[in-house]
Amino acid sequence: MTSSFWVILITILAYGLVHSLLASLQAKALARRWFGMNTQRWFRLGYNLVAVITLLPVLLLPVLLPDRMLYRIPLPWLLLSLAGQVAALMTVLIGLRHTGTGEFLGLRQLLAPGETTPPRLVTGGLYRIVRHPIYTCGLAFIWLMPLMSFNLLALNIGLTVYIWIGAALEERKLHSEFGEAYAAYKRRTPMVIPGLQLLRRR
Repeated sequence: MTSSFWVILITILAYGLVHSLLASLQAKALARRWFGMNTQRWFRLGYNLVAVITLLPVLLLPVLLPDRMLYRIPLPWLLLSLAGQVAALMTVLIGLRHTGTGEFLGLRQLLAPGETTPPRLVTGGLYRIVRHPIYTCGLAFIWLMPLMSFNLLALNIGLTVYIWIGAALEERKLHSEFGEAYAAYKRRTPMVIPGLQLLRRR
């Protein structure tokens, strides 16, 4: 492996660690203690903005650092990989509609703070297949890249670890919020890989 590979991998893992900590219940409680209860209006949107802005330099590393190509997907398989990526992006949009795009982005909390709706556990639609369909589609998108270099491989491995750990941490928050309802949902629905529960029962 090249030195660029390890730089990118360590950087993306550090990014994931920081943002997982910022998304934790402890970070939200600390923000409320420091800035008051009004924090919940802007916390989600602020977190998303920080996540995107700090991810941009990480995504530039594979372009700026020395690299070597591993493979390119030839035709006609190239069309299949691109179609899979498009399908993954469209499925992400469907998943956001299930949970509420405005709430996911943090816009609803900021623009309509008086509208307090009780949290709901979404188990229908895509969430009937996996508990985290957006993460599933994210993994599908990055691993269906039509070309792969050492730098992109490092980025993909780091993002995969980050997504998996992020899903596990989110599971803890959801279990704390919904209790036995989420535990029952968890028993019958795989976390990220569709069909995994059925394989385990055989």
